[in-house]
Amino acid sequence: HLGKLRPPTTLHYRFARSGSLEPGFDDSVAVVLTAQPGGKCCAAATEFLSGPRRLALPDIDSAQGNPAILYFLEYDIREMQRRTKGKANYFRKRIRMAVAEGATIAELTLPWRGASVKARQITITPYLDDPLRARFEQLATKRYVFTLSDAVPGGVLSIRTLVDGAGGAATPPLLAEEMSLAPATAPRQP
Repeated sequence: HLGKLRPPTTLHYRFARSGSLEPGFDDSVAVVLTAQPGGKCCAAATEFLSGPRRLALPDIDSAQGNPAILYFLEYDIREMQRRTKGKANYFRKRIRMAVAEGATIAELTLPWRGASVKARQITITPYLDDPLRARFEQLATKRYVFTLSDAVPGGVLSIRTLVDGAGGAATPPLLAEEMSLAPATAPRQP
């Protein structure tokens, strides 16, 4: 994800929550990339959300993939734990299993900054067939949609989670959270 970037640069993402389960909000995520010793990309520090929603996780000295994915998933896992009183490690395991065993992948073309780019959309539903589904039935249909493209800075166009409302996809969602890429910026040179 980071191989084509030249540090220093910052990847900016918009984060939005909506739905009827909890109050919505708009916030931001910034992945600050700096050169490793020797000038290679990248050491990464992330500012994930702000104020009381801020998620503090350690910096990554030698990032290979875009840490925004890891941070989004860690945020989501902590929110699942808060909402359901379940164990974070259980939710991590279910997500890993869903990626390994049940991900669907679609190739598509999407607009990005006035051009069309090739993208992959990976969808998982880690809790749909979960044997412990009854413990968190309200969130059991949660879908995770990762939209990735080699043509955009950092390789991640968006990550979204969605829990349909009681009437299914035809009704407003119970919960929707999305982190989507905004243009990357480099510091101004003196």
